[in-house]
Amino acid sequence: MRNALIVVWLLMGSMTSAVAQLSVGISFPGVSIGINVPVYPELVPVPGYPVYYAPRVNSNYFFYDGMYWVYQGDNWYASSWYNGPWGRVAPAVVPLFVLRIPVRYYRAPPEYFRRWQPDGPPRWGEHWGNDWERRRSGWDRWDRRSVPAPAPLPAYQRQYSRDRYPQVDQQHKLHSDNYHYQPRDAVVRQHYQEQATQRARPPSQRQEQGAPQERGPRQQDQRSGPAPQGGQGAPRAQPPQKGGEDALRSAPTKASSQQKGQARADQKQQSQRDQEPRSSGPESTPQGKGASQEKGRGQGQEKGREKGEERGQERNK
Repeated sequence: MRNALIVVWLLMGSMTSAVAQLSVGISFPGVSIGINVPVYPELVPVPGYPVYYAPRVNSNYFFYDGMYWVYQGDNWYASSWYNGPWGRVAPAVVPLFVLRIPVRYYRAPPEYFRRWQPDGPPRWGEHWGNDWERRRSGWDRWDRRSVPAPAPLPAYQRQYSRDRYPQVDQQHKLHSDNYHYQPRDAVVRQHYQEQATQRARPPSQRQEQGAPQERGPRQQDQRSGPAPQGGQGAPRAQPPQKGGEDALRSAPTKASSQQKGQARADQKQQSQRDQEPRSSGPESTPQGKGASQEKGRGQGQEKGREKGEERGQERNK
């Protein structure tokens, strides 16, 4: 009998550890917070607070003002869908009524919660320090008679469980079509709008949210870097470069045409020089003979006139 009890105890322990493993180390489309809620959880109002808690979820899981809130790993996370994706919320902007949830409603409280009163809120000032306490002064004091009513639960999400749980790009449309409540808390409105904007973006833009920090320096260099010579930017500098290339291409053409013209002029001058010796050489002889003949004729005519004058004188005598 004793051995049978030991076996049953071991089996129960192994089953418990297996169930716990199903709820730990699950990655989500957004931030991995180490919990998994495969089906819509049971949510029960916290008496005297506009907050719900999930008694059957082994986590610090709440619903307030239209959003789900989880305290896991010393951080707060929020989502408009019951199984995320989750967005991290800084301690300085966690809504007041979320901070005021009594310790007893934390289903997986941290070890340091155990020294605090279960009916009161966690002593966040002791945990997060004096600086946080100064910024959120009075967070643990409020008029309990003027507590707002809890927000309606988005019960339509019950039909989206396990494999039917929608993708991130589908969640925004489903939520806006089926849940028309608008958060009253200013901080919740801000988180709600940020998550709605994130889900409404195409997947490519959501994946590139960190790319600008990587590409920014290069883009800044292209926009505000030193302007290249001949223009203020690279596109303006291209036409002069293209023109310079055209000029370089046209320069050999002009040089070749000038060389051809010079060669023609040299050939013409050479032909003229070649013609000069021919005109003063063999062809000059006939010209010299004609000149001597004309000179001889002129001298003969003068002699004839002189003889005629002498004859005339003699006759007159």
